[in-house]
Amino acid sequence: MQIRDTRALITGGASGLGLAVAENLIAAGGKVALVDVNDAAGVEAVHKLGPNASFHKTDVTSESDVAATVAAAAAAMGGLTLAVNCAGVGWPKRMVGKEGTMPGEFFRKVIEINLIGTLFVCKEAAAVMQKNAPNAAGERGALVMTASVAAFDGQIGQVAYAASKGGVVGMTLPMARELASSGIRVMTIAPGLFMTPMMAGLPQEARDSLGKQVPFPPRLGEPSEYALLVRQIVENPMLNGETIRLDGAIRMAPR
Repeated sequence: MQIRDTRALITGGASGLGLAVAENLIAAGGKVALVDVNDAAGVEAVHKLGPNASFHKTDVTSESDVAATVAAAAAAMGGLTLAVNCAGVGWPKRMVGKEGTMPGEFFRKVIEINLIGTLFVCKEAAAVMQKNAPNAAGERGALVMTASVAAFDGQIGQVAYAASKGGVVGMTLPMARELASSGIRVMTIAPGLFMTPMMAGLPQEARDSLGKQVPFPPRLGEPSEYALLVRQIVENPMLNGETIRLDGAIRMAPR
């Protein structure tokens, strides 16, 4: 697909990885619909990005909210060819800790946001993309999901998070196989240690220490580097049904 023709819905689009994707696509001539729960950040991001961006406040765990937002985003952009799922939480909690066992509701909430929310967005976006006229190569759209290296190297305290991201990895191939007949590709990115708003809240010393754990380059990843991979996924039609680790060769230690 041509990046300049992209009409993208981006969850978690008001900050971090999602905002970086939006900036990259806008600069290339595309249009974006930012989906986020943060009103203030969403409005600020759209003001920064300009007239080719819109903001849609949405709770991705609400099936009806997501369906309405996907329809509204497609209408605002005059179509939908890409959905990028960056909304998620990384809350840590031990399964059995000093405060007792992990509440089932905690586990359930992480799964609802990271895994079920991703499914809601993908299924609604795919339904819209199926109505697109195919390009010369038969493509109608692409879905990009965000997992994490925790799906493979989950650390102590990441039982819920790793389960949710492992679920995203597990959906990738069957989703790609199902949507292949519609000309819709599906890819997942599994980032390592990236400079996200959550990381930005840590002291500089802590960030530097984490960055040094990465073999090369020995630093935290930049959101713009995540956005570059999304762009390559859009432009390279052979990228389909796979999870790509974007991690500088890090393998996380148990703690």
